[in-house]
Amino acid sequence: MNKLGVNEIMEVAKEIIKSNEGGIRFIELLREIEKRSPKTPRPTIEGSINKLIENFPKEIYKPSRGLFEWVVTENQKSEPASSKEEKKESAYYEPFAKWLIAHDEVTVAIPLGGNKAQGKWSTPDVLGVIKKGALDIVDIQLEIVSAEVKINPKDSFNAFGQAIAYRLFSSKSYIAMPSNFTGDDRERLESLCLLYGVGLVIFDLDSNPNDVDFNFIIRAQHFSPDMYYVNVLARRLRDNHPDIFSKLFGQ
Repeated sequence: MNKLGVNEIMEVAKEIIKSNEGGIRFIELLREIEKRSPKTPRPTIEGSINKLIENFPKEIYKPSRGLFEWVVTENQKSEPASSKEEKKESAYYEPFAKWLIAHDEVTVAIPLGGNKAQGKWSTPDVLGVIKKGALDIVDIQLEIVSAEVKINPKDSFNAFGQAIAYRLFSSKSYIAMPSNFTGDDRERLESLCLLYGVGLVIFDLDSNPNDVDFNFIIRAQHFSPDMYYVNVLARRLRDNHPDIFSKLFGQ
């Protein structure tokens, strides 16, 4: 391949990123482009890679420092085998969001899910914020609260892993599990939640989602998130779902 210009480098980079499920690191992307075009100077390639997010925010994102990943849109996804269960589960997102507001855990909360933030590490089922209200005299620093809702007791391990991951950008993180979640798994989850400061809420799965009663088992502890990941989340929502961004982060 001949010496590439900036635009050509970015097109090659897009092709490489798209073909790497799970993303590709900066140095690996750089080496792959160098391998395809040895005549292109390294500084030109590095500068072009650094412009990818700015030039293609709806196609490429960085789920973590130095990692480039292709944005998967709703139309590109294949429906998983468990889609029926996921749809049933999603019916509890909005009721739980309203419950968090009613119990003063958040000022604003919305059902998120559906990979709206483009990544399993950064798409809670419910995302809320604590911010200054009309009656607040003293300024309140905006904080993010995340929640993972499960209807299958067997998903407790995954729920905990996701809740911990959300602490990268959240001040508080919650798990909501059905009331038929009992036995050794529940004891272990409660112990882990206490140890790592994750909140745990139980609800009656047999209830109509609109009338379901959620109950605190463990309240979430407050942590300081990594502001890098806070901004990654905010940028993705702003670029792909400005309505959600406005509700959560607008004045």
